[in-house]
Amino acid sequence: MRTKNFLKNYANYVAVALFLIIAVVMSLTGMAKMNDLLLFEKIAIAAVLAVSLSMVVGFLGELSLGHAGFMCVGAFLGGKLASLLAPKLGGESSIPVLVISLLVGGLVAALFGFIIGLPALRLRGDYLAIVTLAFGEIVRAVIMNLPSGLFGGTLGLKTPRFDKKTLFIFAFLVLLACLAVTQNLIKSKHGRAITSIRDNEIAARAMGIDITKYKLLVFTISSFFAGMAGVLYSYTMSSVNSANFDYNYSIEILVMVVLGGMGSINGSLIAAALITFIRNILQLKLEGDLAVLQDLLFAVILIVVVIYRNAPSLKNFREKYNIKALWAASKKKKADKGKKEA
Repeated sequence: MRTKNFLKNYANYVAVALFLIIAVVMSLTGMAKMNDLLLFEKIAIAAVLAVSLSMVVGFLGELSLGHAGFMCVGAFLGGKLASLLAPKLGGESSIPVLVISLLVGGLVAALFGFIIGLPALRLRGDYLAIVTLAFGEIVRAVIMNLPSGLFGGTLGLKTPRFDKKTLFIFAFLVLLACLAVTQNLIKSKHGRAITSIRDNEIAARAMGIDITKYKLLVFTISSFFAGMAGVLYSYTMSSVNSANFDYNYSIEILVMVVLGGMGSINGSLIAAALITFIRNILQLKLEGDLAVLQDLLFAVILIVVVIYRNAPSLKNFREKYNIKALWAASKKKKADKGKKEA
């Protein structure tokens, strides 16, 4: 029973930590190329975005399409601060500069999340999705049209590039922090209140739960980690352009959450890693004139996965051949074999 509880509560921490240890060993021994280290960074950033959005979509039950907007705020403000502090505090690979930029980018994004969430979270369903989508597009437009001396205008902002051999470590540490905050929140009494809002908002209100308070709490925390992911993105790319944070990016993050299973943190982690890996492969294999096929093939893959996960006609197949069922069948087979030998 203790082993079951441990696996249920800490399996994702163990999986992320093991992945990080393997990645560090590969980096130190030279087994990992620079492209591999860059992929590790991208996977960690995508996982932070997916887990943080899962708080809003999966556990709170609200549809948000503005996650890339909060990421954009963190990327530009954190990246700008990093570019100003780096020459004074140890250069591009300065750890204090990275930490300060992460905190500032996250806090400013959280502030935007609170300001936007205060009126927007009184809406529901499609209306909330439209408002959050509009926020993301407004943020992009404003940053793009500010004087180029601030955030680079249409050309984008040059940002520091942290040491490629170690940045992925900090990215995974942020992911572990995001996991810890999310899981502890959801498993607390506040988490039960949040999921009750998702299940039946009217009943939750009748029970005396402060709906607005909990919605704002989840939205603000989610925005905070999206902002931190934006700062990591600015370090990874060494430049940020507002065109990268359009509504397509918000939808891609949402797809990670949906594919992983609504309200499943482990599923969000797996989906984020899988989608990032597939996109990376497509970018490497499809170059030149074939680059236009990247989004098409990516979309086809996602459609196939969504149909597989949700088609009623495939329900029996999914139940029979999923990992849990195969693992149970394997254990039963071993037990039967042991009885025969005895």
